[in-house]
Amino acid sequence: MIQGIANKNIIALAPYIPGKPIDEVKRELKIKRIIKLASNENPLGVSFKVKEAIKKNLSEIHRYPDSCGFYLKRKLAKILKISPFQIVLGNGSDELIDVVIKTFVNSQENIITAKPTFLEYEIIARINNRKIITVALNNFKYDLDRIRKAINYKTKLIFIANPNNPTGTYINKQELESFLKNLPKKIIVVLDEAYDLFVDAEDFSSGLNYPSFENIIVLKTFSKAYGLAGLRLGYAIACKEFASYMEKARQPFNVNSLAQIAGCAALEDKNFSERTKKAILEGKQYLYQQLDKLKIKYIPSVANFIMLDVGMDSYEAFKKMLKYGVIVRDLKQYGLDNFIRLTIGTKPQNQRFIEVLKKIIKVKEEK
Repeated sequence: MIQGIANKNIIALAPYIPGKPIDEVKRELKIKRIIKLASNENPLGVSFKVKEAIKKNLSEIHRYPDSCGFYLKRKLAKILKISPFQIVLGNGSDELIDVVIKTFVNSQENIITAKPTFLEYEIIARINNRKIITVALNNFKYDLDRIRKAINYKTKLIFIANPNNPTGTYINKQELESFLKNLPKKIIVVLDEAYDLFVDAEDFSSGLNYPSFENIIVLKTFSKAYGLAGLRLGYAIACKEFASYMEKARQPFNVNSLAQIAGCAALEDKNFSERTKKAILEGKQYLYQQLDKLKIKYIPSVANFIMLDVGMDSYEAFKKMLKYGVIVRDLKQYGLDNFIRLTIGTKPQNQRFIEVLKKIIKVKEEK
C-alpha cells in the first residue's frame, strides 16, 4: 500500500489542462482536416530566419547550452535598453512563475491574483505549498481596488496578467500607475505580459515603463507573437538584485541551445512580427463582424484570442466543434461554463470556425 506517500498539496491538485493537440484529435476521431484555435499560437507559424538559424546549428546539439544565455540576453538588453543582468531566461513563462515563487515567497506568506486568470499562477503556488488568495474579476477585468483590499501582512506577491488570459481584457496606464503608487514596497508585483505585442490600445502601459518601482517583475514570452511555443522560451525582467536571486533558483541549462538561437533570430525579424500583428488585427475585426451578425456575445480583446459566450455548456460546444475538426478552448476549468476561447487564426481558419459555429448553433436550436 503506497497511498499517501505524495505531498497532500499534490494529491489534491487539479492539474492544468492544455489545449488538445492536433495529432491526438487525428488519432481519436480519424479526421484529416483539423485546425487548432485553442492555445493562442501564432497562425503564421514561425519566421523563416528562425528556421534557418536552427538548421544552421543542428550539428551542435550534442553540446550543453550556454547556461547564462549570453547572446540572447545581450540582444534583449539592447532592444529593451536595460542591463543584461536584469534578465532571467526561462523554459517558457511557466518555469519563471515557479522560479519567482520559490525565490521570494516563504511558507508563511501568501500570493494574490485574480480569478479567472492564467491558471498556472494558482497551480504552481499550490505545488509549492504556498497560500493563494484569488479576487474575482469585475466585468471581466482585474479589479485592482479589491486586490488592494485583499492584501494583508502576510502578502508577498501579486500576479497580474496584462492582458489577461482568458478574457483578453487589460489594465490601462492610469489604473496600473495608481495601483503601483499605493502598494507597500515589500510586496512584489509580477506583470505577465505574454500578449503585449498584440495590444493596439493607446492607454496600455508595460511594466518596463516604471523602472523606479524596483518591486516589479515583468514576464515576457516567445511563444505567442514570435511563434516559438514548441521551443519553450520566456524571460523575466527585474532589478539586478531580484534577477540575481532568481538566477540562483532556476535550474542550470534550463533553456536549450536551439531555443536561445531561435530567440536571437526571432528578434531580428521585425517583418515577421509586423505581419503577425497585422494578421491578428484583421482576423479579429472579421470575427467581431461575424459574431455580431450571429448575435454571439464576446468580450472585446486586445490579445490574439477572443472569449465568447456560445449560449450552451462550453464543454459540449468544444466537443461539437471537435467533430468538425475545429479545436477551441473549453473554459470550464476557469469557471466560465458557457464560454469558449478562440485563438485568432488565418483568414481560412477564421472562416472555417464561423462555418462550424453556425452548425453547432443550428444543432442547439433544433433540439
